[in-house]
Amino acid sequence: MKFKYIVILISILTITSCKTEYNFKIETPKQVKTNGKFTAKLINTNNVAIDSVLYSLNGKKSSLSNKFDLTNKRLGTHIVTAIVFYNGNKNKKITNTVLHLAANKPAIYTYEIVNVFPHDPNAFTQGLEYHNGFLYESTGLHKESSLRKVALETGKVLEKIDLEAKYFAEGMTIMNNKIYQLTWQKNEGFIYDLEKFKFEKSFSYGKSFEGWGLAHNNTHLIKTDGTSRMWFLNPTTHKEEYFIETCTNKRKVEKLNELEFIKGEIFANVWQNNSVLIVNPKNGAIDGVLDLNGLQSKAGQSGDDNVLNGIAYDAENDRLFVTGKKWNKLFEIKYTKKQ
Repeated sequence: MKFKYIVILISILTITSCKTEYNFKIETPKQVKTNGKFTAKLINTNNVAIDSVLYSLNGKKSSLSNKFDLTNKRLGTHIVTAIVFYNGNKNKKITNTVLHLAANKPAIYTYEIVNVFPHDPNAFTQGLEYHNGFLYESTGLHKESSLRKVALETGKVLEKIDLEAKYFAEGMTIMNNKIYQLTWQKNEGFIYDLEKFKFEKSFSYGKSFEGWGLAHNNTHLIKTDGTSRMWFLNPTTHKEEYFIETCTNKRKVEKLNELEFIKGEIFANVWQNNSVLIVNPKNGAIDGVLDLNGLQSKAGQSGDDNVLNGIAYDAENDRLFVTGKKWNKLFEIKYTKKQ
């Protein structure tokens, strides 16, 4: 009997010891806004003897110990990590997250229609760009995906490259006389010669596994993957060099899709939504929302599938064009801030 009680006692001590080893956590604010400064607090419920704590933010060691400052940093989720050294030779790694949100709520913009142009009602528009008087369009769906050069005034397809049936084409953009086109779930993008309108080579994605929208800011390709992130790719190596996350003053916004870089800001469509976000490319703050409700029905469509998904900008003449999946019209619009 004594042996039995000894075994039970050892088991209890062992369980208690295990609980003590793992009973640490980091306490941080869930969100920070205008003032990006916050302090992480280590919770040590069982009062284990702690030798030291090493803090880091997004994998980078903190020079201010448990004090952090997200001011002027990108918005979105940031990971706080603490490595706790205790009992002489033991350590435990623990993490928590802080959501960095925009300081101000986005402005709301309304629109007016300036011109209406015909658009192929069979084109499942995934990417759109205006270049030297023509529209370039990427259309999706398996067995229907294509890259097109289109006459603006008539909507006539002047040149067309059909993709293999296994590919579902997504966003596209034109940079340095090359056309870049994404595919959805094949982890593969295509590069074409602009003048010859001919395929050159493909490239693979890195951490952004899916291809959704694509634009550029003259130095980087800007890519979405269906999350809240916008990835900035080196146009030569196609490596993802950094990312931003799109946030309002209340939340992150997911399902970012078609993109266009306009006057220093990123215009971003959200999947299954008939509005366009105006995003600060430095930190991801959503500074404005362009409400384009009403255009879908004018283009002969309704529902959640055949929604807005084409943004193109004529910088020389300051013209903004929008269309959508299987819309029969393309609209030139002007937008103004709602009073």
